[in-house]
Amino acid sequence: MEKTESQHRNDIIDICKRIHANGWVASNDGNVSIRIGPNTVLCTPTGLSKGYITSDQLIKVNLDGQKIEGFLQPSSEIKMHLDVYKNKETINAVVHAHPPFATGFAVAGVPLDECVMPEIIIGLGSIPLTKFGTPSTMEIPENIRPYLKEYNVFLLENHGALSIGEDVYKAYYRMESLELFAKINFIARLIGKVNVLNEEEVKKVIKVREQFGLDTENYPGCRIDGKVIKSANDLASSFASQTNKEEMKYSFSSNKTVSQKQNDEKLILTRDMLVEVITTVVKNVLSNINILSNVK
Repeated sequence: MEKTESQHRNDIIDICKRIHANGWVASNDGNVSIRIGPNTVLCTPTGLSKGYITSDQLIKVNLDGQKIEGFLQPSSEIKMHLDVYKNKETINAVVHAHPPFATGFAVAGVPLDECVMPEIIIGLGSIPLTKFGTPSTMEIPENIRPYLKEYNVFLLENHGALSIGEDVYKAYYRMESLELFAKINFIARLIGKVNVLNEEEVKKVIKVREQFGLDTENYPGCRIDGKVIKSANDLASSFASQTNKEEMKYSFSSNKTVSQKQNDEKLILTRDMLVEVITTVVKNVLSNINILSNVK
């Protein structure tokens, strides 16, 4: 059931009070908006604390930023919100705040893009760091725009964080997940190590994500070293683990590659890759023989 404008107003006030209570904003920081029509956006005004704002102080603007209704002025950062709506039709809400741990990573210039926690891999994927832009200008939305297709949460370099969603609560919960992940990541760094999951583990998590029916086409995946993992179906990386489980047929070709047909899917390996796999298997066999000899 579609919400009324009054309900949307109440939702924005609820989110504003939450981000204020969480300590994600100070003074007049932050802004929240909801697209309530094809060319109409309800948003927070400039110059007001999000902890004390009331529903009658919200204003309406069109997608060009022109005020339609309200006695106050829109946030100076409304351009960031409107550019999201123009470039990602499925999005109907935007939340911008300065959650301390996430903003700390943004100020340090560190994206949260590694494959670390299953909940983040499933719910958000990697979280990019967008290039710094001068507040209140088109620099920020222009720097966010290249990431919009795949991402729903962003670190804004030396600024804060932005989250978007199909409704304002999804946008808020994504910001909440971002901040908790940033806090956990920070604590792990203090302890001395962020344990990144390996590729096989990540693929299992992504497989669960796919079973949930979540979007796979516009999913950013996450990073292990220099490699981004987006899908559970990467045969090349799982080849070594399959060598002792599946029957394989090899044929050398003129370009020194090996062709493997398995489960109606074809995998091309270089000769060097095959040599590496065989060498690894032989080493493991010899190691097991030595262990058995020692036992005897």
